[in-house]
Amino acid sequence: MKWPFKKKSAPSDEVYAIYNIIVAQSRQEEFFTDFSIKDSVTGRFDILSMHMCLVFIRLRDAKIEEKDFPQSLFDLFFKDMDQSLREIGISDVVIPKKIQKLGSLFYGLLEQLTIAIDANDKDALVNLLNRNIYDEKNLAQSKILANYVLKTDKQLKEQSLRDIFSGKLEFSKPNS
Repeated sequence: MKWPFKKKSAPSDEVYAIYNIIVAQSRQEEFFTDFSIKDSVTGRFDILSMHMCLVFIRLRDAKIEEKDFPQSLFDLFFKDMDQSLREIGISDVVIPKKIQKLGSLFYGLLEQLTIAIDANDKDALVNLLNRNIYDEKNLAQSKILANYVLKTDKQLKEQSLRDIFSGKLEFSKPNS
C-alpha cells in the first residue's frame, strides 16, 4: 500500500484544528473505562493511532493537489509523539529509535485497518484490535471497539473532504 507521507510541510491552522479534534476524541474517558483500554502511554498512543488511521483512511480520497493536508497531519502527529517522548524523559539519543518503532506500529495498524475496513471484515477487525489494542487479552472488548470503529468510519465517510480540509471534523461520543 502506498501512502503519500514523505515530504515535510508546515501545518496550517486547519491541520492543527483537525489534529486537536482527533486528540480530544482519543482522550475521551470512555475509551479507558467502558472500552477497558489501558490508561498508559502505550494505551493512549494506540487509541490516538487508531483515530489517526480512521481519518487517514477518509483522506485517501483526496485529490492530488490536496495531498499536502494529510502529509502535514502526519508530520504534526509524529512531531507531537517526539515531544511527548521528550516530556516523559526519553533521552535525545533514544528518541529516533522510539519514533521509528512508533512509525512502524502506526503503518502496520494503518495497513491492517484499511484492509479490514475495505473488506468489511468485522472478524479481521476484531482480531486486529484484540492484537494491537488489547495485547490479545480482551476479545469481548475488541468486538465492542470494532463496532465503534465501523460506526466512526461510516461517520467520517459522510463528512465532506472540503469540511475536513477547512478544519471541521466530527466524532460521536464513544458509547452513543
